[in-house]
Amino acid sequence: MTDERSFETATAVYRAELLVHCYRMLGSTTDAEDVLQEVYLRAWKAFHSFEGRSSVRTWMYRIATNTCLTALEGRSRRPLPTGLGTDASDPRVPVVADEERLWLQPLPDVAVADPSDAVVARENVGLAMIAAMQDMPPRQRAVLILRDVLAFSASETADLLDMSVAGVNSALARARRTMGDGTRRDGRRADQLTDREQAVFAEFCRAFEDHDVDGLVGVLAGDAVWEMPPFPGWYRGAAAIGELTTHQCPANQPGDLRMIPTVCNGLPAAGMYMRDGEVWKPFQIDVVSIVDDEVTHVAAFFGAELFQLAQLPAVLDAAASVAD
Repeated sequence: MTDERSFETATAVYRAELLVHCYRMLGSTTDAEDVLQEVYLRAWKAFHSFEGRSSVRTWMYRIATNTCLTALEGRSRRPLPTGLGTDASDPRVPVVADEERLWLQPLPDVAVADPSDAVVARENVGLAMIAAMQDMPPRQRAVLILRDVLAFSASETADLLDMSVAGVNSALARARRTMGDGTRRDGRRADQLTDREQAVFAEFCRAFEDHDVDGLVGVLAGDAVWEMPPFPGWYRGAAAIGELTTHQCPANQPGDLRMIPTVCNGLPAAGMYMRDGEVWKPFQIDVVSIVDDEVTHVAAFFGAELFQLAQLPAVLDAAASVAD
């Protein structure tokens, strides 16, 4: 019992930041939570042999990083549709889901439950950055995260990954080139939105609830991008997104959709609920980038498990109030 208490005291403080680390590595919140359980199991089994040659934090990052690398063996990357190298799609062509591919997932901020780690957890988890990391081989991704995000030294990173310092420096240079090649710019963080940006986000949500396609188009940048895994198509331009909403969205009238604001990857987001009889059920989570008072990018993610991770209601009824 003493060992269990000692282990919990020594390692529990790192759980939130290690969850984010696993998410950066894997591109999936659900996978990150599963792998984190394996990380703590491995750490518990090895705790009796921990000799304190490094800090507990560094030791835990070694276990977490290598557990992630093992989990990534033989797996394809998790892209967004814009990362597939295809041209923008025709919004009038019926969408067809690709359920075989592993897709990038968002990270709901509330999934990182420990407020003491809020600052650490929220740094460098923008959706654009996570998507760009998916273009790197896993070990190169690990080097970039350890060096540029977590500020481990080259020698510490080499030790964590059983690499040479020269190998770490070479991998880091390649990773930085990848990150610099046209990585999309995320919008302002949700907790830093100006009054005008908050109004833009509110109008975005209202437009869907009121089935107001013109209102939606009005808050979009002219070259805005919309993507929605597991559908592999993506759409560029306010007019095209308006057509997509008109022809492909299953909502037909005001009240068919309800929007509950939340935060994912530090960005403003909303859980979209679709009417089903007298209730509204989870449909998709929209993660929104707002730049220069316009919506420049929307990534819409499907899956009831994401609503659970975001601690959003499993169902809404007529009496449920919509958050401001």
